[in-house]
Amino acid sequence: MILGLSRRDDGARLERIEASFQRMFIDDRHAFDLAMSALIGGANPQTVGEDIRTTDERVNAAEREIRRELVIHASVRGGFDTPEILVYMSIVKDVERIGDYAKNLYDIAADGVVLDGGELMEEMLELRTRISSMVSEVAEVFHDREGARARELFREGDALQDDFDARVSDLVTGRIGEPYAVAYALTYRYLKRIVAHLMNVLSAVVMPLDRLDYFDADPEDRPDVGIPKDEQ
Repeated sequence: MILGLSRRDDGARLERIEASFQRMFIDDRHAFDLAMSALIGGANPQTVGEDIRTTDERVNAAEREIRRELVIHASVRGGFDTPEILVYMSIVKDVERIGDYAKNLYDIAADGVVLDGGELMEEMLELRTRISSMVSEVAEVFHDREGARARELFREGDALQDDFDARVSDLVTGRIGEPYAVAYALTYRYLKRIVAHLMNVLSAVVMPLDRLDYFDADPEDRPDVGIPKDEQ
């Protein structure tokens, strides 16, 4: 666990902050599931669009709520633990961005694209299920501060991002001749960004403050973040 990121007795404020984070994760997963249902599940984009927008508004409101609570926490405590505040401020943006990329996925469907066939379809269905579950798993790991599980998810996240890059290369070079090659490439890119932001949240469980947010970079471009390369 990183320095300072722990629950201490501060009335109910830190618990409210933690609860707000968990609501954001729940809404992120809901928005992701809705977007993917329109993109590959046959749902009518017009039917789910309003729900996605409303969910995104809740995520944004929760982000503002967390920031307000952190400012009050800092003011009330006086001698507050600075790293804890900075960590929360950093990762709340990652959680918010997951919802933004869910909206990007929805936008593809709203343009009239339905990825309902081709050689990548089975893989895409599996990714929908896996990444949806991963949002909830990261929420649990963050809530429980489980370093071992965080490292397991780091390894899986890196493997997923490598696969996404490979698929984009296949699509843009014509090695895979999907009729919606551009849409598939964008989908893989947005899925990669969702996974990257989830990994940044996980970094708060096991990394010191100065090494947060590096897990949206390629492994070879990261600084020494304390996880051996064969574990990333």
